[in-house]
Amino acid sequence: MDAKGQSMAQDGKKRPLVAVGMSGGTDSSVAAALLVDQGFEVLGVTARMWKEGSRCCSLEAVQSARKVCRHLGIRHVVVNALDDFTKHVVGRFAEEYVHGRTPSPCVACNQTIKFGTLLTRVVSFGCDALATGHYARLVEAVDGHHLQRGRDLSRDQSYFLHRLSQRQLAHAMFPLGEMIKQEDVIPYAHERELPIATGEESRDICFAPPGHHHEVVERFFPAASRGGDIVNMQGEVVGRHEGIHRCTVGQRRGLGLSGGPPLYVVRIDAEQNRVVVGSREEAMAPGCVIEDARWISGHPPPPHHAYAVSVRYQHGPVPATIGLGDDDRCIIRFKEPQFGVAPGQAAVVYCADEVMGGGWIARATE
Repeated sequence: MDAKGQSMAQDGKKRPLVAVGMSGGTDSSVAAALLVDQGFEVLGVTARMWKEGSRCCSLEAVQSARKVCRHLGIRHVVVNALDDFTKHVVGRFAEEYVHGRTPSPCVACNQTIKFGTLLTRVVSFGCDALATGHYARLVEAVDGHHLQRGRDLSRDQSYFLHRLSQRQLAHAMFPLGEMIKQEDVIPYAHERELPIATGEESRDICFAPPGHHHEVVERFFPAASRGGDIVNMQGEVVGRHEGIHRCTVGQRRGLGLSGGPPLYVVRIDAEQNRVVVGSREEAMAPGCVIEDARWISGHPPPPHHAYAVSVRYQHGPVPATIGLGDDDRCIIRFKEPQFGVAPGQAAVVYCADEVMGGGWIARATE
């Protein structure tokens, strides 16, 4: 190996050195194995991001990833990202909830940690690229890098990557983009005898046990547990909540309301510390306003094109028109009203299978 850790191929040329962000799970382990089999020099990298209660960034994840790297015959290093993750992901997550918004921490993590802190570190190690186990595709063209949905649409994770810049995508690799999990990835893991459990992986928040995100919020903001009124669309009190951070737009279960027709959270009024509920029809929105928009090409999408928008993960992109505003704001109008459009979630814009970009939902329109 040379000073930067690259080794020589049989033809005398340096093999590209690719870091793989590894959690010890199926997807990242298969990504690493694929790159090894394709002839890349591979470095397994695990970011230590959270001390306890994590499924992908804990000490257990570090140990699992190291075991896979040993099986593959590649080096493994750990990068300390605890402070950055706490500040940019978990802290922001808690703050959003106390302001009555529903955050999307995986979007923030990919932008600021995986392709932020971690990418910076692996480049300093001499790596040419950072690969992850995301189900997304990357296409390089004369006008730059284009991000597309993964071939396995049931696993597509391009939603979480929509805020990546051209600079970040220039160093990104997504080896699983063309693969189907059940048909390709799991059989490959068995064939390669990877020392991992290939069962269904959790899609919950990685730093909080399922159903306990409120505990994380209360750790940062103890006063978040202050109770308040649940009111209907006419302002009449119909119940009590135990903190607005326990509620999200579109929610029905867990509100403690009984009798009468089903009621859903229509909006959260953080200033008045109250939750507004209504019928499913009243929880529908014809559009939304997004803020802090980011476009992968570096420029807003051209008008008068056919676009589709996802307003949360696994909300299939739906037809919509895009109206550009000032200060990185954008107005989205759905072809048909959508249910549970929650402030704080990401609205991601697609043109066919290509990810154009998106922004944070500021509010639903009426």
